[in-house]
Amino acid sequence: MLSKALLRLGASAARHPWRVIAAWLVAAALGVLAAVAVGGRTADSMTAPGLDSQRAAELIERAGTGQEGMTAQVVVTPLGDGATFFDDDGARGALTRLGAEVRRLPHVLGASDPAGALDGGRETAVRGGLVSADGRIAVVRAQYPDQSRLSAEDLDALIALGDRLRAELPLRVEMGGNLFYAFSDPDGGVSELIGLLAAAAILLLAFGSLVAAALPIGMAVFGLTVGVATMTVLAGVTDVPAFAPVLGSMIGLGVGIDYALFLLARHREYLARGLDPREAAGRAVATAGRPVVFAGGTVVVSILGLAVANVPFMTVGGLAVSIVVLIMVVASVTLLPAFLGAAGPRLARPGRIGRALRTRKPGRLARRAPAAGGTDAGGWRRWIGHVSRHPVPYALGAAGVLLTATLPVLGLRVGLPDDGSLPHSRTERRAYDLVAEGFGPGTNGPLVIAADPSGDPGVVDRLVATVSADPGIASVAPARVDRATGIATLVVFPTTSPQDKATADTIVRLRTDVLPTAIGSGPARAHVGGAAASLSDVGRRTSERLPAFVAAVLAMSFLLLMLVFRSVLVPLKAVLLNLLSIGAAYGIMVAVFQWGWGGALIGLEATVPIVSFIPMFLFAILFGLSMDYEVFLLSRVREEYLRTGDNRTAIVEGVSRTARIITSAALIMVAVFLSFAVAEDPSTKMFGLGLATAILIDATVVRMVLVPATMTLLGRTNWWLPKWLDRLLPRGPVDTDDTGEADDTDAESTGEAPPTPLVGR
Repeated sequence: MLSKALLRLGASAARHPWRVIAAWLVAAALGVLAAVAVGGRTADSMTAPGLDSQRAAELIERAGTGQEGMTAQVVVTPLGDGATFFDDDGARGALTRLGAEVRRLPHVLGASDPAGALDGGRETAVRGGLVSADGRIAVVRAQYPDQSRLSAEDLDALIALGDRLRAELPLRVEMGGNLFYAFSDPDGGVSELIGLLAAAAILLLAFGSLVAAALPIGMAVFGLTVGVATMTVLAGVTDVPAFAPVLGSMIGLGVGIDYALFLLARHREYLARGLDPREAAGRAVATAGRPVVFAGGTVVVSILGLAVANVPFMTVGGLAVSIVVLIMVVASVTLLPAFLGAAGPRLARPGRIGRALRTRKPGRLARRAPAAGGTDAGGWRRWIGHVSRHPVPYALGAAGVLLTATLPVLGLRVGLPDDGSLPHSRTERRAYDLVAEGFGPGTNGPLVIAADPSGDPGVVDRLVATVSADPGIASVAPARVDRATGIATLVVFPTTSPQDKATADTIVRLRTDVLPTAIGSGPARAHVGGAAASLSDVGRRTSERLPAFVAAVLAMSFLLLMLVFRSVLVPLKAVLLNLLSIGAAYGIMVAVFQWGWGGALIGLEATVPIVSFIPMFLFAILFGLSMDYEVFLLSRVREEYLRTGDNRTAIVEGVSRTARIITSAALIMVAVFLSFAVAEDPSTKMFGLGLATAILIDATVVRMVLVPATMTLLGRTNWWLPKWLDRLLPRGPVDTDDTGEADDTDAESTGEAPPTPLVGR
């Protein structure tokens, strides 16, 4: 039924291409208008129900001390060598003016006053954490309201002030704080353009035709426009994390171009066999469209599975990315066949580039000409045949390489890359370095302890004394007590940076030893909050939920593949090999980001821990994407097996016929993902490098070595399925061709009946 529905859908779109294209144009325009009218900005809320940091945030909000809002800091140092704020009247006067200008900015609730503190004496300014002990560095901390009451205009106003004062004051002025994190434009635009250009070049070489190369790009751009607009509308309803648009663009471009490539390649096959372009488009959607729908659905379900972590920003981020993937699937089976119908028979002929390649190099390049659209696969057939003749050494060698690459995972450490991991070209990084130099690294990641005395008036003094005595704490700012609620807040500065493991250890020690000692058995309660504590808590929760999530995704993938391919061992093998390739990608990420191996190649200037939520997010995305190649490859192998009944022939023919398409698709995904790996933000780098590495490993070592080697070793038992299970399972979406026609020329030319799978044997 699925194939017949797709056949009708694809053929209808190809017969009425301009109607379909117009409908997508209208959808894109309406999406953009809706995004402008009711859309919102991304907002990072790194909290989750039940976490100690969330309880601290709730107390701080009840107290209304202002510490629940956004912050920014302006860090300054005199330009003159040797000048200090202690003895240079010009520098002190400039500091006074700077503080006054910051306090006059829109929406600023208040700001620290290092110049006023200096009027009370050096010791007062230093003890308050406003001027460094050597008098060279001063900090003006500005307090803003909650993010919902702010916009990017507030950040623009702060940046404009800094640019103006740099020209007017004898001070070096740098800026940082979570106002930058919330409203800085996320990495993406340039990376998307680089990814599109790289994809276009690969498609051009694959098809040898500008028209053929342009169609997948055009479809992906349409789908991405609608997807990002929908994500923006979603941001007007709920908090969509800042990484979602970047990740959605990354995944959307990758899968959109990939799906279009598979459909376009099958369409050209049908054109080469003499079919009318409209019929060829319908047949391509009916055959190649089935695994597209299945693979896209698998990606969506895998990403939506992030909800099991019970971390709201991950759930919403997964939903946003899933919407983009779903739109790309819909575009593949509607917009692309419309493009194919509009292109007509031109796609059956190689373009000028294809003809030039054949003319200039009639040997090797001529054999490559049908790479994405024809059936010539001699080189791949020889390679797969070679692997299938020597399955044991290839299986052991490839598995050994991947296991070796996985070993660094044993040292994986989750945490929070702070502004110290940004490039030196960013003012946030320079402000971070100045603060660390003048006040210690922990000043860049303060903790906030919120306490409800509940009738115990001495608890605040005990908290200050016990927290100050902890070896991981450098200093404690004076407590602020809300008169109405009695809730007290203490800003605490650790001795170590936010991304340091010792800071996470200090947070644990405060909660388990220090705070209980200070509170005793009374009714008072205290919780540790702040950005570093929130990220630490989220990392711990995702680590706790990761095994259950992985098990659920593995079980779901196994059941779906068993349904599709009517086999027990094929899905089991697929699940294990996908797990191995993802493990290798994790290992490479640890080596690059934590150990610094090759970090300079992607612009990484300092080692950083892996962002706490990225391992779970990457697993969901990568397992879904790896299923794409598994379905495309194994569905062709199964076709050959049902036709010939010979396992080795099915492996060689099935893998070789899909190898070039999978390789081209993988190169496109790798190019798109690597274009994001050179972004400035470390989180974007991790997503880009992790996805690119995993796809490269999956499409080469796994699909072209491990899959043929292990399937050869398993022999006919690849397709074994117990009789009782066969009776229980419904027919899968790619198990039969219910269009009424065969998928392949060879299948049509042979009059043999397909063999019976090994059910119950």
